[in-house]
Amino acid sequence: MEDFYYEDEDAHFNDSYDYNYEHSICDKEAVRSFGGVFLPIIYALALVVGLAGNALVVVVYTSRLRLRTLTDVCILNLAVSDLLLLFTLPFWAADAVHGWRLGTGMCKFTSFLYSANFSCGMLLLACISVDRYRAVAHNPSGRTGAGARARIRWLLVCLSLWALAIILGIPELIFSTVKTTHHRTSCTAIYPHSMALPAKASLELLEIILRFLLPFLVMVVCYCQVGRALSRAAGVRRERKWRALRVLLAVVAVFLLTQLPYSVVKLWRALDIIYMLVTDCEVSKGLDRALQVTESLALAHACINPLLYAFIGSSFRGHVLKAAKRLGQRLGRHPRHGGEEPAVEIALRARAQTQSQSGSDDPDTSTFTI
Repeated sequence: MEDFYYEDEDAHFNDSYDYNYEHSICDKEAVRSFGGVFLPIIYALALVVGLAGNALVVVVYTSRLRLRTLTDVCILNLAVSDLLLLFTLPFWAADAVHGWRLGTGMCKFTSFLYSANFSCGMLLLACISVDRYRAVAHNPSGRTGAGARARIRWLLVCLSLWALAIILGIPELIFSTVKTTHHRTSCTAIYPHSMALPAKASLELLEIILRFLLPFLVMVVCYCQVGRALSRAAGVRRERKWRALRVLLAVVAVFLLTQLPYSVVKLWRALDIIYMLVTDCEVSKGLDRALQVTESLALAHACINPLLYAFIGSSFRGHVLKAAKRLGQRLGRHPRHGGEEPAVEIALRARAQTQSQSGSDDPDTSTFTI
């Protein structure tokens, strides 16, 4: 089988890689042309939708809501992480169209910001699932530790996740640089020749494990336990149980649909780096296009997160509706008071509670909100 020299995949992605075959060149101008049209459109849509949703989450949580659980803290951090990730998209869109023109320093910083916040988002999703599991398995009384000790623990958990994400982004900060190929500049990671193949393959596999496999397994295990507890909860109507279970299924399904294709492509790339499986030019170009499409799909999760983890919460949604009502009153409109669908909010208790006070706003008691 004839070997090829594969041109650098410079369609923007900060984890791009080189092929170093010996005999001929695979021209990937078609891949760059596809990326120059496809990526700016997708990034513009993600930026508009993601900024609106995540900015609203940050504003509401910091101004109207009290952070009463670790899940609340993680949702706020998730929105901040998604916003930082989305802020890099205009730079990658410009890179896809014109090449990188902002210098090496900005290349390193943007690549680092993208990688660290992508990782942080996935780790926070896993943390949210663990906290929801703990709320069911280890806190059946419904009491939430919202005191000073609990808040310190929440802070330490989030700082640990951010620290791990920053560590995962350090390789991009070190190795990302501006490279010129055929009169076109690109921001890409270039490794020293002595460590190129082992470093690339190891980082690809590490990202697959920490960005997809570990969070997915944690979510599946935790939400299966939560679903089992919901199905056995006494005093809750069957319809409300099913609605709550559907929310859990939606959370896992969306994560799987958005992250699995990208992880599969990255795994194939890692195996190709190790074993040089791809020796056909058209196959290589197809792999590059698949990377562009699947990573764009993975980025869509930053837009969907507010819908899955914030807007379905009754407390958050209630504050948004109140803000919309006040805005309507200021504009001279009178909102309709129709029947609103009740929130999927179930209190899981070891024993039935004696009596619920509808007017109480006790910060130490909480229901398990799906």
